[in-house]
Amino acid sequence: MTEVIMPKMGDGMEEGTLVEWTVKDGDKVKSGQVIGNIQTDKAVMELEAPGSGTFTGILLAAGATVPVGVPIAIILKDGETVPAGWGSGGGSAPAASAPAGESAPIAASAPEASASAPAPVSNERVKASPLAKKIAAELGVDLASVAGTGPSGRIVQKDVVAAGSGAKAPVATVAPVKAAPAFAAVAATAEDTVFKLNKIRQITAKRTQESKQQVPHFYVTVEVDVERIMQLREMFKAEDSGNVSINDFVVKASALALQDMPQVNSVFQGDHLLQHGGVHIGIAVALEDGLTVPVVKNANLKPIRQLSSEVKDLAFKAKSNKLSMDELTGSTFSISNMGMLDVDTFLAIVNQPNAAIVAIASVRKKVVVGDDDEVEIRHRMNITGSFDHRVADGAVGARFINLIKGYLENPTRLLS
Repeated sequence: MTEVIMPKMGDGMEEGTLVEWTVKDGDKVKSGQVIGNIQTDKAVMELEAPGSGTFTGILLAAGATVPVGVPIAIILKDGETVPAGWGSGGGSAPAASAPAGESAPIAASAPEASASAPAPVSNERVKASPLAKKIAAELGVDLASVAGTGPSGRIVQKDVVAAGSGAKAPVATVAPVKAAPAFAAVAATAEDTVFKLNKIRQITAKRTQESKQQVPHFYVTVEVDVERIMQLREMFKAEDSGNVSINDFVVKASALALQDMPQVNSVFQGDHLLQHGGVHIGIAVALEDGLTVPVVKNANLKPIRQLSSEVKDLAFKAKSNKLSMDELTGSTFSISNMGMLDVDTFLAIVNQPNAAIVAIASVRKKVVVGDDDEVEIRHRMNITGSFDHRVADGAVGARFINLIKGYLENPTRLLS
């Protein structure tokens, strides 16, 4: 028997949502065959069969979410059968794989629990599912006093919840005090419409909130003269060299700035900084239902035309839900561009675990006083760096954003 578990499709992934099974219960599958689609914190990814045999024992329905590492189905070899208790807490889910308060997997083929009286739990060795143990710790419930209704008297989630809500349930430990919600619930009126958040929007909300709460942000804005970049772009078009965008120049300039100032290409890790050896730029891409950040690897080593081609390809894949996990992970720095949306300036939220992100605003024609005091009209653009103060101080952030500015105002340095 081979268990199909919710896979970890990225360093920051803690849970996944089943979009759909692409095979049916009882189908024969081969190792590596796509058997479903999983919504991760970044994109919809294909779930491959971990072995060959008969696909069955489905524990997860479409739309349900479970933590990484939790079994969601099984693949049986010839002659094998579904184990007794599969899906009712009797499976082999790894300990501590389900965080407290998480919904249990949806059992589609599990046998019903016995209707007989619950079996008493031994005080010497408590039999409980990992999820039940987690919830018991949260609620302060003594498992030794809880009667289990699962197979062979095993304590399952509903037993702990019932004990925790009863007046007679003894408290073994003091339950941690949970912070009150940061917002007050608002009752909907007849004129209001309620929209349920999709998975990507929920994860975007969670990640951005965590970043603003955990990362001490500071911001540095500079105005960049992009007149020479505009001229170079026209030259590329005349030479049929393709449409190299402002964003492509920013990617290359940021990559070289990170190469020059590797301190910014770091991540805070408690008592030390981890300085990355590679320069991998995450590009924020807006989708209809959220935001994703595909990654250009080793951007400092690639010519600008190659970067331009890769960025366009990644953006296309992002909007078509075709990004691979390698293309979604490993960023060491990020760029958010809203120049196409007619904005003067904005402050981006640091994309953890990166230490910085650069926000790109719209290009404007401005009246400028030159070095010789002559007035002229030039193309200008604001860029704002958001920095993790645990990694970089204000002076470091200022030098870094001005380093990017220097590259952008002398764009021929970006063409090698």
